[in-house]
Amino acid sequence: MDKFFYYALTLLESVLGVFGVRALYEQPRYTVVERLDRGVEIRAYEGRLAVETDARGQGDSEAFGRLFRYITGANRTGGRIAMIAPVEASGQRIAMTVPVEQGASGTMRFFLPRDVAEAGAPAPTEPGVRLVQVPPERIAALRFSGTASPQVRAEQERILTEVLNAAHQKLCCQPFFLGYDPPFAIPFLRRNEVAGRLTSS
Repeated sequence: MDKFFYYALTLLESVLGVFGVRALYEQPRYTVVERLDRGVEIRAYEGRLAVETDARGQGDSEAFGRLFRYITGANRTGGRIAMIAPVEASGQRIAMTVPVEQGASGTMRFFLPRDVAEAGAPAPTEPGVRLVQVPPERIAALRFSGTASPQVRAEQERILTEVLNAAHQKLCCQPFFLGYDPPFAIPFLRRNEVAGRLTSS
């Protein structure tokens, strides 16, 4: 990809990101199978590929840094995997998708595009970073805007759990956070979600 075009596209996507525009980002495929009270959605996600590392929780810059280094060359091919814009690397078009997943269990994930998964994503070279194949699953999600401080996330998780309990739906593990926007996005335009994996029964 031409260097000027790459930087121009990166700048454009950064500016759009401030205003919560996500149309240029690929997102994991899902179908909404049920809508519950207070905006909670039950979604059926397709299988997807992610790069993952252990994290201490929200805002863990070291975990984010490890994943960022993977997409900027700390992988077997040494290819750049752009976080906000697709680039050409060794003849492959590679990008990261949104959202970024931060789990209470101590992990952070970047989801990778379908074409990268199908072609075979390069293996990470940094210790503690791994590729994970996420199987098809049902997830309950509650969208909210604004800041995603620990207090706000805890309140949204409480609402999600209450709605699911009333609908006789059970989570198989602790809720996690899905972030769709850069930290400099205008707060009321941000797309944040708390979500949880549902039991198969």
